[in-house]
Amino acid sequence: MSTYMPKAGDITRTWYILDAEGQSLGRVAAKAAHILRGKHKPTYAPHADCGDHVIIINTDKAVLTGKKLDQKSYKWHTGWIGGLKEIRYSDMMANQSDRAMTIAVEGMLPNNTLGRAAAKRLRVYKGAEHNNAAQKPVKYEL
Repeated sequence: MSTYMPKAGDITRTWYILDAEGQSLGRVAAKAAHILRGKHKPTYAPHADCGDHVIIINTDKAVLTGKKLDQKSYKWHTGWIGGLKEIRYSDMMANQSDRAMTIAVEGMLPNNTLGRAAAKRLRVYKGAEHNNAAQKPVKYEL
Protein backbone atom coordinates (compact mmCIF):
# COMPACT_ATOMS: atom_id res chain seq x y z
CA MET A 1 0.00 0.00 0.00
CA SER A 2 1.45 3.36 -0.99
CA THR A 3 0.73 6.83 0.31
CA TYR A 4 -1.44 8.99 -1.93
CA MET A 5 0.34 12.10 -3.23
CA PRO A 6 -1.92 14.68 -4.88
CA LYS A 7 -0.72 16.18 -8.15
CA ALA A 8 -1.59 19.62 -9.52
CA GLY A 9 -3.62 18.17 -12.39
CA ASP A 10 -5.68 15.89 -10.15
CA ILE A 11 -6.99 18.64 -7.86
CA THR A 12 -10.58 19.76 -8.38
CA ARG A 13 -11.45 23.10 -6.84
CA THR A 14 -14.97 23.88 -5.72
CA TRP A 15 -16.40 27.23 -4.65
CA TYR A 16 -17.85 27.75 -1.17
CA ILE A 17 -19.82 30.65 0.33
CA LEU A 18 -19.40 31.52 4.00
CA ASP A 19 -22.01 33.86 5.49
CA ALA A 20 -20.48 35.98 8.27
CA GLU A 21 -23.79 37.45 9.46
CA GLY A 22 -23.97 37.17 13.24
CA GLN A 23 -20.80 35.04 13.35
CA SER A 24 -17.54 35.85 15.09
CA LEU A 25 -14.92 37.34 12.76
CA GLY A 26 -12.22 34.96 13.97
CA ARG A 27 -14.31 31.81 13.62
CA VAL A 28 -15.31 32.67 10.06
CA ALA A 29 -11.69 33.51 9.23
CA ALA A 30 -10.44 30.24 10.73
CA LYS A 31 -12.95 28.19 8.73
CA ALA A 32 -12.07 30.09 5.54
CA ALA A 33 -8.33 29.46 6.08
CA HIS A 34 -9.11 25.77 6.71
CA ILE A 35 -10.93 25.49 3.37
CA LEU A 36 -8.36 27.56 1.46
CA ARG A 37 -5.59 25.19 2.58
CA GLY A 38 -7.68 22.13 1.67
CA LYS A 39 -7.65 20.58 5.14
CA HIS A 40 -11.32 19.62 4.83
CA LYS A 41 -10.48 17.13 2.07
CA PRO A 42 -9.35 13.54 2.68
CA THR A 43 -6.66 14.04 0.00
CA TYR A 44 -4.95 16.87 1.92
CA ALA A 45 -1.18 17.03 1.78
CA PRO A 46 0.75 19.83 3.50
CA HIS A 47 3.20 20.22 0.62
CA ALA A 48 0.54 20.51 -2.12
CA ASP A 49 -1.86 23.31 -2.96
CA CYS A 50 -5.16 21.42 -2.82
CA GLY A 51 -7.49 24.07 -1.37
CA ASP A 52 -10.78 25.43 -2.69
CA HIS A 53 -12.14 28.89 -3.46
CA VAL A 54 -13.93 30.78 -0.67
CA ILE A 55 -16.41 33.65 -0.91
CA ILE A 56 -17.22 35.45 2.36
CA ILE A 57 -20.34 37.63 2.35
CA ASN A 58 -21.96 39.96 4.92
CA THR A 59 -18.69 40.92 6.60
CA ASP A 60 -20.26 44.15 7.82
CA LYS A 61 -22.56 42.02 10.01
CA ALA A 62 -19.72 39.99 11.59
CA VAL A 63 -19.15 40.55 15.30
CA LEU A 64 -16.14 40.87 17.56
CA THR A 65 -16.59 39.42 21.04
CA GLY A 66 -15.63 41.04 24.32
CA LYS A 67 -13.94 44.45 24.24
CA LYS A 68 -12.05 43.77 21.00
CA LEU A 69 -14.07 46.35 19.07
CA ASP A 70 -12.76 49.14 21.32
CA GLN A 71 -9.34 47.82 22.40
CA LYS A 72 -7.99 45.94 19.36
CA SER A 73 -6.14 47.83 16.65
CA TYR A 74 -4.35 47.00 13.41
CA LYS A 75 -0.86 48.44 12.92
CA TRP A 76 1.31 48.53 9.82
CA HIS A 77 4.36 50.40 8.61
CA THR A 78 4.52 52.22 5.29
CA GLY A 79 8.27 51.83 4.92
CA TRP A 80 8.96 55.52 5.34
CA ILE A 81 10.51 57.17 8.39
CA GLY A 82 7.83 57.67 11.04
CA GLY A 83 5.39 55.72 8.90
CA LEU A 84 3.77 53.59 11.61
CA LYS A 85 0.00 53.64 11.00
CA GLU A 86 -2.76 52.39 13.28
CA ILE A 87 -6.51 51.94 12.93
CA ARG A 88 -8.93 50.75 15.59
CA TYR A 89 -11.21 47.83 14.82
CA SER A 90 -14.28 49.93 15.64
CA ASP A 91 -13.39 52.17 12.67
CA MET A 92 -12.25 49.26 10.52
CA MET A 93 -15.45 47.25 11.03
CA ALA A 94 -17.56 50.34 10.30
CA ASN A 95 -15.74 51.36 7.11
CA GLN A 96 -13.60 48.46 5.85
CA SER A 97 -15.09 45.25 7.24
CA ASP A 98 -14.00 43.33 4.15
CA ARG A 99 -10.39 44.38 4.74
CA ALA A 100 -10.60 43.29 8.40
CA MET A 101 -11.78 39.83 7.32
CA THR A 102 -9.06 39.57 4.65
CA ILE A 103 -6.36 40.51 7.18
CA ALA A 104 -7.69 37.90 9.62
CA VAL A 105 -7.76 35.11 7.02
CA GLU A 106 -4.32 35.93 5.58
CA GLY A 107 -2.88 35.91 9.09
CA MET A 108 -4.03 32.31 9.48
CA LEU A 109 -2.41 31.15 6.23
CA PRO A 110 1.27 30.14 6.01
CA ASN A 111 3.82 32.78 4.99
CA ASN A 112 5.10 31.00 1.89
CA THR A 113 4.09 30.36 -1.72
CA LEU A 114 1.26 28.02 -0.67
CA GLY A 115 -0.24 30.71 1.56
CA ARG A 116 0.01 33.37 -1.14
CA ALA A 117 -1.65 31.08 -3.67
CA ALA A 118 -4.43 30.32 -1.18
CA ALA A 119 -4.98 34.02 -0.47
CA LYS A 120 -5.64 34.61 -4.18
CA ARG A 121 -8.60 32.22 -3.98
CA LEU A 122 -10.33 34.34 -1.31
CA ARG A 123 -13.13 36.78 -2.23
CA VAL A 124 -14.62 39.01 0.47
CA TYR A 125 -17.76 41.17 0.16
CA LYS A 126 -19.38 43.57 2.63
CA GLY A 127 -22.96 42.83 1.59
CA ALA A 128 -24.96 39.80 0.53
CA GLU A 129 -24.34 40.27 -3.22
CA HIS A 130 -21.25 38.87 -4.91
CA ASN A 131 -19.87 38.70 -8.45
CA ASN A 132 -19.21 34.95 -8.53
CA ALA A 133 -22.62 33.48 -9.31
CA ALA A 134 -21.31 31.98 -12.57
CA GLN A 135 -19.02 29.65 -10.59
CA LYS A 136 -22.07 28.06 -8.87
CA PRO A 137 -20.76 28.33 -5.29
CA VAL A 138 -22.01 25.94 -2.60
CA LYS A 139 -23.15 27.31 0.77
CA TYR A 140 -20.90 26.08 3.58
CA GLU A 141 -22.55 25.78 6.99
CA LEU A 142 -20.49 27.03 9.92
